[in-house]
Amino acid sequence: MAEREEPTGALVRPYAVTRGRTRPRLEIALEALIETTVRGRSSGSNNGGHGREHQYIAALCDGRLQSLAEIAARMSLPLGVARVLIADMAADGLVAVYEPTSLEESDDAVGTELLERVLSGLRRL
Repeated sequence: MAEREEPTGALVRPYAVTRGRTRPRLEIALEALIETTVRGRSSGSNNGGHGREHQYIAALCDGRLQSLAEIAARMSLPLGVARVLIADMAADGLVAVYEPTSLEESDDAVGTELLERVLSGLRRL
């Protein structure tokens, strides 16, 4: 009887990646921007108990902001799985999560900080 190969890549079920969890530790908006912290950069080399998905997210967000939606798309993961992984990383201090500001919180009509971030992102394209 031939030995069966271990599943790799996309064949690994999402619940295995999140260790069976479906709810993130903190709610993260779809458009929230994620950035790798100094701690996240330094933990990439020693793994620290984090899987390769954590390492990929840290590398992806190192030096440039990525939205939660972009990360999920680049990793070909369901949005809920990416949200759980990023929430875990944020709780461990490996990434910083920048939530979008709502219009009600701002005195400006649109919010100049938000417009500046959008303009900066467009210039990087």
